[in-house]
Amino acid sequence: MSNQLTALGKVAVMFGGVSAEREVSLRSGNAVLTALLDAGVDAVAFDPQTQSLASLADLGAQRVFIVLHGRGGEDGTMQGALQQLGLPYTGSGVLGSALAMDKIRCKWLFQAQKLPTAPFAVVHSNDTDFAGLLATLGGKVMVKPANEGSSIGMSAASTAAELEQAIRAALKYDSEILVERWINGREFTVAILNGQVLPVVEMRTPRAFYDYEAKYQANSTEYLCPAPLSAEQTAAMQDTALKAFNAVGASGWGRVDIMLDQSGQHFLLEVNTVPGMTEKSLVPMAAKAAGLSFSQLVLAILTQTQGGN
Repeated sequence: MSNQLTALGKVAVMFGGVSAEREVSLRSGNAVLTALLDAGVDAVAFDPQTQSLASLADLGAQRVFIVLHGRGGEDGTMQGALQQLGLPYTGSGVLGSALAMDKIRCKWLFQAQKLPTAPFAVVHSNDTDFAGLLATLGGKVMVKPANEGSSIGMSAASTAAELEQAIRAALKYDSEILVERWINGREFTVAILNGQVLPVVEMRTPRAFYDYEAKYQANSTEYLCPAPLSAEQTAAMQDTALKAFNAVGASGWGRVDIMLDQSGQHFLLEVNTVPGMTEKSLVPMAAKAAGLSFSQLVLAILTQTQGGN
């Protein structure tokens, strides 16, 4: 392993950044950096909020482990910059990152590939027929900014007034808003690592949905891995997740979020190309169920880099 680690060269762990998910990224990045250093990798912290990309050369970085969540790190812009610099980086390339980050274009891709996803509408302003939109989508909806993660800017609505308020809140984060039919059921995630689908995780929260607080702050969230599903349900969910991951052009590692309704039908929510790597995160949990330690997971992600000259 030591020869393999030496061959990796100096690794810049890129975290923090300028997106609304900066705080989560700082936690994820510190966990990854610590694991790499403990494994004997020559790794250094790099925060693009305070450090210029030009300084990567000064640091002697030979590859980059991206742990930036949200805009500027998960949307293809950083991937493109690193590609221009000739630096290999972890995770999805430019196209896969950009498409996965855009929830609306993901939905269009899912539909085109005939993958199961909830009915939805796209809203660009607060000038809309809220009552009509609500009725069209079944009376209760989830409102999401097109390009945010960690449930930032998301809220549920079941009246016209709530929908107007939810759209107004989401418009603070994005000019395109996804309004999706509410799925009453259980929430799952499927992690993918270098082409392999990991055990399914179920998230259970007493909150209205698996929101930012449930993800990062609450102690009441339960995680079940492997998820209590039949073998057929598990296989179907994993198959859908891998197809969705490939449909958006994602690669390396990531996570696909899925809902299972009360009739037993599952629906795709979204693809995450740089999921959380905190102590409460779901990919490390799935990896552990597959027999991989956090250190092994981090090294597996690092060894599958792309984009270098």
